[in-house]
Amino acid sequence: MTDEANSDKPIARSVSGPIEPAKGTREAQKRRQLLLSGAVLGAAFAGLVAWWFLRPPEVSVLLLETRLLEKTLSVVGRVRPENLLDVRSPNSGQVVGVFRDDGDHVEAGDALATIRSTAERAEAEAFIARERAASAEVSRAKLVFNRTRTLADRGVASQAALDEARAVLQVAEAALEAATAERAAISARNNEFTIRAPMAGIVLVRPIDNGQVISAETTLFQLGSLGRIELQADVDEAYADVLQPGMSARAALSGSDRVFQARLLEVSPRVDAATGGRLVKFVPNEVMDIPLGRSVDITIVVEVLEAGISVPRQAVLDAATQPRVYVVDQEGRVQIRAVQIADWPSLNAIVESGLTGGDRVVLAPTETSPSARVRERLLPPASTQGP
Repeated sequence: MTDEANSDKPIARSVSGPIEPAKGTREAQKRRQLLLSGAVLGAAFAGLVAWWFLRPPEVSVLLLETRLLEKTLSVVGRVRPENLLDVRSPNSGQVVGVFRDDGDHVEAGDALATIRSTAERAEAEAFIARERAASAEVSRAKLVFNRTRTLADRGVASQAALDEARAVLQVAEAALEAATAERAAISARNNEFTIRAPMAGIVLVRPIDNGQVISAETTLFQLGSLGRIELQADVDEAYADVLQPGMSARAALSGSDRVFQARLLEVSPRVDAATGGRLVKFVPNEVMDIPLGRSVDITIVVEVLEAGISVPRQAVLDAATQPRVYVVDQEGRVQIRAVQIADWPSLNAIVESGLTGGDRVVLAPTETSPSARVRERLLPPASTQGP
C-alpha cells in the first residue's frame, strides 16, 4: 500500500545546463542596447556637427621669403632698320617711270623713278639754245677782234677800233659763261626729276605707280639700311624718366618663346604730345635676321633687388590710398599690417616696407577679418622669376 501511494507522486529530476531567460526579457535587453547605441551615435554626430560648424575657417596663406627680384618694365616694340628714309621728289610732276619695287636691294645713286614736267624741260631747252647763241656770238666777236688786230698791226685800223673789238669779245665771252652756268643749273634741276637712292639699302615701301601725279610732299619710296637692326618702343613718360642707355633687356618676337638679349641704346628727349610717351631704342646683343616691322615683346630690367619681397596684388587692400595686408600670427589670428608698395607696373606688388621673410600673408583678405582665428592652408613661397 505504501508503494501504491508513493507511485501517485511526481518524480523530481535534475536538469543540467543554463536556464534560458524568458522571451520578454530578451526583447527588453535588445531595446536597451539599441537605445544606448543610438544615444552614443547621436552624441558623436552632434559633437562632429558642432566641431564642423564651430571650427575656424580655412584661408589660403602665402609664406614670404626674401629673394632676388628684378624691377622690370614690359613694353611692345617694333623692329626697324638703323636708318629709315622717306624718298620724295623736290618737284611736282607725273610719274613716268618706276624702276624699283618692294624688297629690292639698291645702291646709293641708283635710279628709282622718273618724274616728267613739260614746263621745266621746255625751259631747259631754251637755256640750251641761249648758250648756243652766246657761243656763236663769241665766235663772231673773236673773228672781228682778230681781223681788227691784224689791220692795227699793219697800221690800217686805229687803236680805238682794236680796243672796241676787244671789249665786244669780252662781253660775248661773259655772256657765254652766264649762259653756260644757267644751262648747267637748269640741267641739274632737270636731273632732280630722276629720283635716285640716297643710300644703299632695301626698298620697304613703294606707294606710287606709273602715271600718278605727285607733289613735293608725296613719299615715293621708303628705304631701310642693311645690317644692324633696332627695336623701337613708345614708353609712357611716367616711367621713361628712369630709363638710362645701357640698361639690359630681354626680348622675344610676339608669339615666340625664344628670348634674346638686348641693350637700351637711346631714350628720346622729346615727349610725343599725342601719345604721352617717349621713343626708346634698343639694339640686340647678337646679329639677328628679323623681318622689319615685326612686333617684339621687350622686358627692360630697371633695377635688381638683392633681398626683395613681393605679394600678389589681390592680397593688398586699398593699394591706391592706404595699402595694407592681413597676416596670420603664431596663434592663428589675423592681424592687419600697413605696407608700402612700390609705384611700379608689375604682376605682383613689390613691397618696400612692412613685411619680412617668414610672414604669412592672407591671399584673399575679403574672406576674413582682423582678429579672426583661422586655419592656414599654407602655400609655398612665390616663384623666383621676378615680381
